[in-house]
Amino acid sequence: MKKKLILLLMVLSVMGAMIACGKDNKSTSPTAAPEPTATETPAEPTATDTPTPIPTETPVPTLSPLPDPDGVSLKDIYAEHGVKAGTCLTTMMIGNADTAKLITEQFNSVTMENDMKPDYILSEAKSKEAGEIVVEFNSNMLSMLKWAKENNMAVRGHTLVWYSQTPNWIFHEDFDTNKPLVGREEMLKRMESMIKQVFEKLEEAGYIDLFYAYDVVNEAWMEDGTLRKSNWTATIGDDFIWHAFNFANKYAPESIDLYYNDYNEQFKTDTLEKFVKTLVDDKGNYLIDGIGFQAHLYTKDSLDAYFKTVDQLSALGLKIELTELDVCLGKYQYPSVGSPKTFANQGRFYYDLIKGLMDRVDAGTLKLDALTFWGFSDGMSWRKEYQPNLFNKNLKVKNAFYGAAMMKDKAGFDYPEQ
Repeated sequence: MKKKLILLLMVLSVMGAMIACGKDNKSTSPTAAPEPTATETPAEPTATDTPTPIPTETPVPTLSPLPDPDGVSLKDIYAEHGVKAGTCLTTMMIGNADTAKLITEQFNSVTMENDMKPDYILSEAKSKEAGEIVVEFNSNMLSMLKWAKENNMAVRGHTLVWYSQTPNWIFHEDFDTNKPLVGREEMLKRMESMIKQVFEKLEEAGYIDLFYAYDVVNEAWMEDGTLRKSNWTATIGDDFIWHAFNFANKYAPESIDLYYNDYNEQFKTDTLEKFVKTLVDDKGNYLIDGIGFQAHLYTKDSLDAYFKTVDQLSALGLKIELTELDVCLGKYQYPSVGSPKTFANQGRFYYDLIKGLMDRVDAGTLKLDALTFWGFSDGMSWRKEYQPNLFNKNLKVKNAFYGAAMMKDKAGFDYPEQ
C-alpha cells in the first residue's frame, strides 16, 4: 500500500510539472526573451539539438587617440587668412588657470557671454535718481576687459539693442513698470543716450581700442520674415533698428564695425538681404558694416544650404562674421549620443564648414575677418547635452578641434561614414 501511495504521488508530481511548463503567459505586448544574467548559465545542448552558430559582430572601428594640440593654434592658422579666432568669455574661464591658458593659446578675440548685455550695464537706481537712463559697467565686465588688454585680446561688443536680457523698466515712464510705456520720442532719446554712454564709458575706461566689432541689434527678425514684436517696436516702432544703427554710427569710432546679429540665418536669408539694404543714410551709404551669423549648427544640417546663405549675403558687400559658432551632435531637439562615429561626423562637419569659409576668404568672395566659437569646452557649453565644442568637458581635444584647424588627417575622415 505504501509503495502504491508513493507511485501515485510521483505521477501527480510529474503531471503538475507538465501543466506548469505549458502555461500560456499572455501579455498585451510582446517582450523580448530575457538575456542570461551574470549568475545564469545557458543550458548545454543535448545530443539531439542542432547547435546554432554564434553570429560574429562586425567590429566597430575606433579612432586613433588624438594628440594634445601642442603647437597647433587656431589663432595662428586663421591669421594666415586674415581672420581672428574668438571665443565667448566669462570670469569663471579666466579665473581657472587651465581654461585661461587654453584661451590665450588658441584665441585672439573674445566676446563676453553676458556681461555687456543691457541687463548688466544699466542701473535702475541711478536712472530713477537722475531721471534719465544711466549706463554703469559691472565689475565682471571690467575685470574681463582688463584681462583681455593684458593678454592682447581683441573684443567683440555684444550687444546694445535686444528684445531679451533688457530690463523692462527702461521702457516705462519714470522707469517704473507700474506706469505706462513711454512714447516714441522719449524712447528714441533713451536709446540714443544708452548707445552714446556705452562708447563714451569704454573710452573713459581706456578699453575702446580693444574693440573691433559691436553687435548693435540682436535677433530682431523671425523665420517667417516678420519683425519680432518687443518693447522696442511697441515704443519706437518698426524702424527702431534703423535708429539704433544711426545712433551707433554717430557715437562709435570708425575703428569699430557695426553688426546686425541673428540666429537661424540660413532660414532668414532673403529677409536679411532685404532688410540690410534699408540701413542706409540719406546719401545711400550703409549705416551697417556687417552681418553676424550666430552659426548654432548641427551635424545633420546641410552645408550646401548654409553656404548658399553665406554666398547670397556676402554679395551685399558687407562683412560677415560667425559670432557664436558651435556644432551640435545630431539635429534640433534630437541630440546624438557621443561616440567615435558621431565625434568623427562632427570633426568632418567642422572641417568642411571652415575650409569652405576660408576658401571663399582667400578667393576674395567673402569678407570674413573673425570667427568666434561659442565656447570651447563641452562641459561649459550652454548646449552641453549636444557636446558641440572643440574640447570635451575635461579639456581633452576632439576631432572637432582638428576639423576647425583644417587638419584633415585628424578631423575624423579615417572613420567610415556608414
